[in-house]
Amino acid sequence: MACMSTSGRVVCGSRRQQTHKFLCQLFGRQSGYAAAVSSSGSGSGSQLLPIANTQQYQLVRRFHGLSFNLGKDYLDLLQNAHSCSQNLKYSQCSKTNLRQHSSVHTQQPAGPVREIQIDPYIILDDELKYFYDDVRDLLQSGTSQPELDTIASYYFDGQGKALRPMVTMLMAKAINYHLNNESHQLVHKQRQVALFSEMVHSASLVHDDVIDQSDFRRGKPSVNALWNHKKVTMAGDYILSIASIMIARLRSDDVTIVLSQILTDLVQGEFMQLGSRETENERFAHYLTKTYRKTASLIANALKATAVIAQADDNVAEVAFQYGRNIGLAFQLVDDMLDFVSSTEQMGKPTAADLKLGLATAPVLFACEKYPELNPMVMRRFSEPGDVERAFELVHKSHGLEQTRFLAKKHCNEAIRLAQELTESPYQKGLQVVADLVINRLK
Repeated sequence: MACMSTSGRVVCGSRRQQTHKFLCQLFGRQSGYAAAVSSSGSGSGSQLLPIANTQQYQLVRRFHGLSFNLGKDYLDLLQNAHSCSQNLKYSQCSKTNLRQHSSVHTQQPAGPVREIQIDPYIILDDELKYFYDDVRDLLQSGTSQPELDTIASYYFDGQGKALRPMVTMLMAKAINYHLNNESHQLVHKQRQVALFSEMVHSASLVHDDVIDQSDFRRGKPSVNALWNHKKVTMAGDYILSIASIMIARLRSDDVTIVLSQILTDLVQGEFMQLGSRETENERFAHYLTKTYRKTASLIANALKATAVIAQADDNVAEVAFQYGRNIGLAFQLVDDMLDFVSSTEQMGKPTAADLKLGLATAPVLFACEKYPELNPMVMRRFSEPGDVERAFELVHKSHGLEQTRFLAKKHCNEAIRLAQELTESPYQKGLQVVADLVINRLK
């Protein structure tokens, strides 16, 4: 009962059926018939209740990398969902092919999600299933130096959040549906952009580990702790070079220009972080600009690139860009907040790390309003004995954490508003769910 993905690999049917169930629920109201799926505790089969003549809905569309008919074939697919799930329950396919979802995926939002509980990682299963395998293959194929390949591939172990490629492909699919252009060739090109986004992100982590002298990353020793600085720095450069070659092969000058801006912003953001000694009035604007360049620009421009390569108009490209900018800013604000409230085990890296690095993030800057004694600590980058501990205490005594979360929530709400400008689809709904995942994440 397994089915083939578009890449030719066998995909476990149970998750595929789950995806199509709620796709039918979502589009049944628009297409003229609704799915009423009922199952008892004893495991009775599903029942589909048509409410209109289905012959007029025989248009073929593509969802989740699978072509199907919105008439009889699709109804049969749903009708067999329960038996397919039961047959695969204890199969080897079920054990080996289910993707190990990221930490973002495994945390359920604290509040209600939009109309239907859509899991972005499930509806993008085809695009993300072998994502890290493909990155490792790219890195391995580009070098004959085994150690370089080992260092460069170290963070592509599938243990990251995979937020950037997930959001990139979600926006790509939402735009394709909006433009009624869902060709496999286009999706393949957009997936290259998603690969690029994750490769650039991981390269920046490699370089950050050298700059910050980090010992842990994602719950394991950092590359900086395992190899010498020169080799690690060159491995980061190597990841960027392979990612750039991949994008050059798309032969799109416009996409290359958009994605190149990411690298420009990353370097400028890092320089801003290394030398921030502004006046109190300038400090928060500096922080937000630095946050955009170091974090949000990557998401914003990757999403814009998926629109450009789909030949979307400027308005759609701007929606994609602004959605990514708001999600990126919200993600970093939440990250800065979690640095004060999560445990080392949850975060996979030491908490209060920013203070120890001399960085004043949003919670600290908000706390400065209530406790001006923080200002000199910020200026000297928490370098004197007791500064880190005192600043940590004052942030918790202030409303800095609540204000940071409020600002992140504002960016998430704006992202939801922007997503709603695209044609309604599972992917457009998924973009709204991402905002809930970002604001409610625990690590």
